[in-house]
Amino acid sequence: MRIATPIQLTENEASKLKLLAARPKASQRDSLRARIILHCAEGLENNEVASRLGVTTQTVGKWRKRFAQARMEGLGDAPRSGPPRTIGDDKVEEVVTKTLESKPAGKTYWSSRTMAGEAGISEFTVRRIWRAFGLKPHQSKTFKISTDPYFVEKVRDIVGMYLNPPQKAVVLCVDEKSQTQALNRTQPVLPMREDLPEAQTHDDERNGTVSLFAAYDVATGKVLGKVHQRHRQEEFIKFLNEIDRACPEQEGESVHIVMDNYGTHKTERVNRWFRKRPRFKIHFTPTGASWINQVERWFGKITDERIRRGSFGSVKQLMEAIMNYIEANNDNPSPFSWVADADTILEKSKQA
Repeated sequence: MRIATPIQLTENEASKLKLLAARPKASQRDSLRARIILHCAEGLENNEVASRLGVTTQTVGKWRKRFAQARMEGLGDAPRSGPPRTIGDDKVEEVVTKTLESKPAGKTYWSSRTMAGEAGISEFTVRRIWRAFGLKPHQSKTFKISTDPYFVEKVRDIVGMYLNPPQKAVVLCVDEKSQTQALNRTQPVLPMREDLPEAQTHDDERNGTVSLFAAYDVATGKVLGKVHQRHRQEEFIKFLNEIDRACPEQEGESVHIVMDNYGTHKTERVNRWFRKRPRFKIHFTPTGASWINQVERWFGKITDERIRRGSFGSVKQLMEAIMNYIEANNDNPSPFSWVADADTILEKSKQA
């Protein structure tokens, strides 16, 4: 049995590694290597470190060995074969540091041309450096952090139902896809041909909107859907009645409804409806966290597969298309596979 090389850090090494691991603008790669060595210095075995950091045992063993042989210098990348470099480490560090920690004058991000002029190198070289370090300054993502004071409790409640559904219970994810437009292209769609994709005009005619009310069965993947032209509590209660009829009351069986905090879901009239039917249990998603409702994922599917590239001359045509899609979905349903447990989700929300 191999015994992992013990790692003992000097005060200076420990300080540098902690700084590198915690530095918010350090590369993911350098931060990970620093954390591996810090865990190794705690006396943990390779498999324990690998489990904590979500990497392979071989990765931990590699950087433990490299650090034991060359200390801090061992955490850098090994030299590669090929022609000698014409750009020194100082210039590479300058480009990476400027990209991560500064903005060009009057702009929100660095372009390869702007950085090339600033660093005195070619645009091609800038792009190569960015590619090597996984930097994409031209890209930006959006995110939203829930401010719900009961965020943790609601996540555990809903995710717990997904992973371990209650006995003798139906779990339905309910929501509305409002303002779905019946768009008609101004010219006929050109069909796909060899070497040419389907072509549509960029402009369109608007022929009205509808609201799709849907209840997604987590266990089966089947969908109960109704289309209305308005989006009020009256339409929502009509849809709740549809759910009630679709789920005949059986002794000991409950119906769990996952839905968001939209105003029509919390009116007094809606509350009375639920009070009269105690077998229905409500689970509200956290404020600003609609992604936890599985019907939202299904709305994404119907948008991509039927609505976005469709052409509808009237609201009636759009309604027929939606109901045909739901019918096809229910003929061959495929439930989503929810794998992330509550702890994983909550840990990622902290990192955001």
